[in-house]
Amino acid sequence: MADYVFLLKNILVVSLAVNMCLILKISYYFDDDVETLTSKRGSHMNHELYLNGDKNNCFNGVNQKNNRRAEVDAHVSKTTTTKVLPKTTSSSPAAPDDGEGVVINLDHGDPTMYENFWKQKGEETTVVTSSWQYISYFSDLKNVCWFLEPELVSSITRIHKVVGNAITEGRHIVVGTGSSQLYQAALFALSPSDAPGPMSVVSAAPFYSSYPLMTDYLKSGLHKWAGDGSDLNKEEPYIELVTSPNNPDGFTRQDVVKGNKGILIHDLAYYWPQYTPISSPADNDIMLFTVSKSTGHAGTRIGWALVKDRAIAKKMTTFIEINTIGVSKESQIRAAKILQAVSDSCEQANEKEAESFFNYSYRIMEERWKKIREAVNKTHLFSLPNFTQETCSFSGRTFGQLPAFAWLKCEGEVDDCESLLRKHKIWTRGGKHFGASTKYVRISMLSQDIEFEILTRRLPKIIS
Repeated sequence: MADYVFLLKNILVVSLAVNMCLILKISYYFDDDVETLTSKRGSHMNHELYLNGDKNNCFNGVNQKNNRRAEVDAHVSKTTTTKVLPKTTSSSPAAPDDGEGVVINLDHGDPTMYENFWKQKGEETTVVTSSWQYISYFSDLKNVCWFLEPELVSSITRIHKVVGNAITEGRHIVVGTGSSQLYQAALFALSPSDAPGPMSVVSAAPFYSSYPLMTDYLKSGLHKWAGDGSDLNKEEPYIELVTSPNNPDGFTRQDVVKGNKGILIHDLAYYWPQYTPISSPADNDIMLFTVSKSTGHAGTRIGWALVKDRAIAKKMTTFIEINTIGVSKESQIRAAKILQAVSDSCEQANEKEAESFFNYSYRIMEERWKKIREAVNKTHLFSLPNFTQETCSFSGRTFGQLPAFAWLKCEGEVDDCESLLRKHKIWTRGGKHFGASTKYVRISMLSQDIEFEILTRRLPKIIS
């Protein structure tokens, strides 16, 4: 019996040692720093990291951890000539050097800058759905937009009332998979099916670069992209897109075509108080909004249109019905929860110590614009637009525009600003995509902190 107990004890000791070995191995191989190194956002290159540990003694992994990190860094340095910035959070520390050799992709307006605010919210904005929920196609058959969730209607109406940036009374709300689908739905609704030719679609240059692509992608006989609205023949029917604040240059816009046969679509994706002073509630026939730029939730893919005419709203709904048979209910519920949280943060700002969403966002945008202007002012090679200051009816602040994009111009003899910046590993979108000169580029101001810091350190060092 004693021998049996002794044997059992030995087995338990050996088992414990083996399990400890495996735990340490797993901890070592899946260390967060190694995972960060292997995640390359925006890169078209894949790098393999080979970790050669001492397999004969798993406990050496703990003692050699820091040395292995150095070996990984050295391996990456040797196997690639261009580093791509790893995916990080907004609170990540700045790069240890000035970012030399690191590509920063600022071509897209991916609003990752907002991550930190929403991390603070935790369970407050977490949505859990059961498998039996949202099975049906239908949400509210009494509504023109029958797949629109009532909870989202309530959240949209409330946020506009809190901010004061749009009139919702007497409007029909149409939900879409982002404002891009709503834009195409509006073109379908506004283009006569019995017209002798396609309806011309225009916008004042510089215009949003995706307008031409989305307008002509299906080669529809209903509408066609006709370019800069300033060049349009005013005697023909047309649809004019008014983007205000404008993407890419950030200025407040009005319609430019003064003919009497036009129909307007107002794209107000950036008419929020972190980007621009709110002057008055927008009161237009068709107004497009999206959570991607208002709250930063681009991946949720929810946009909404405020439409005055019931017939137009119904035709837009028909387009989305045929296109995607509605819009994801889970996304709608998440968007509703997020918008409610924004409204709550604004209304409770004076009652709690927590900062409101729009105050948080404004602070970041203000600081970033200050830094990029300081960087540009250190060189004669670049320039940025200046904006007139106005008083915001929402916040009471007086400030100029703080656009989501910097419309940067290369001065002097540099004719291709996009190519110049690309040589310095800064990816941007050139002016030609916006119907403007190649001396301009659009730079996203909504990236993570580390990318923005590298940008502002690198710009003053660039010479033509």
